[in-house]
Amino acid sequence: MLFQEQEKRDFVTNRRLGSSLAMIAGAVNVAGFMDFGYYCANMTGNASAMALNLQNGKLLEGFRAMELGGSFVLGAIVCTFLVNRGRSRHWRAAYAFSILVEAVLLALLGVANAFTLFGAHSFIPALTLCFLMGLQNATVTRISGSVVRTTHITGMLTDLGMEIADWLGAWRNNLSTEHLDTIRQRLWLHLQIICCFVGGGVAGAFVYHAWPAWFLFITAALLASCALPGIVTNALSVTTRRAG
Repeated sequence: MLFQEQEKRDFVTNRRLGSSLAMIAGAVNVAGFMDFGYYCANMTGNASAMALNLQNGKLLEGFRAMELGGSFVLGAIVCTFLVNRGRSRHWRAAYAFSILVEAVLLALLGVANAFTLFGAHSFIPALTLCFLMGLQNATVTRISGSVVRTTHITGMLTDLGMEIADWLGAWRNNLSTEHLDTIRQRLWLHLQIICCFVGGGVAGAFVYHAWPAWFLFITAALLASCALPGIVTNALSVTTRRAG
């Protein structure tokens, strides 16, 4: 799922990767709000909150919302540096490594919470989660050629609306079977990712409520399970080439 780039990817690969990571993003987003009171994947809402708080004179809350957006952008920047570095070295597992970094940082945040390294009102965990969501969204956006986004549901809903319009219009325009299949695949891609994000949020709320101390470790393990197969496959292929 984390090997082929852009035009080399098919709808099935994009759907599997997008759905898997969207579920995790939805879960992390809901848990972040339950624990810290901030949505770590909802930058549109944070931007609106920043404007509203600044207008009402709540400068601290306004600047906090601004920091959340900045942390998300920083995650996207770090992802791009990692991927560009990996591609310059012809390392096919660059995207998988980016997701593994996200998993490791989630696990470390879980350790920090377990040992209460942050105070009850610390803002660092929320910033960390925003950073990780930016990292994840940039990874999936880059590898899919902007076809898939796992945290940007506003964009996915827009894409879904356009695909529905194209699908309805196809019945009047006598499009070819191949073109109609392409529209259906894109429609299913966006719909499934949106449903997975919502479903992940519901599941994340239940898991966080039942096992709050284990939530970050569970999500980290799920992310690692997405990244490690690609990293192992890449390592084996490199070893085989060197041996040959």
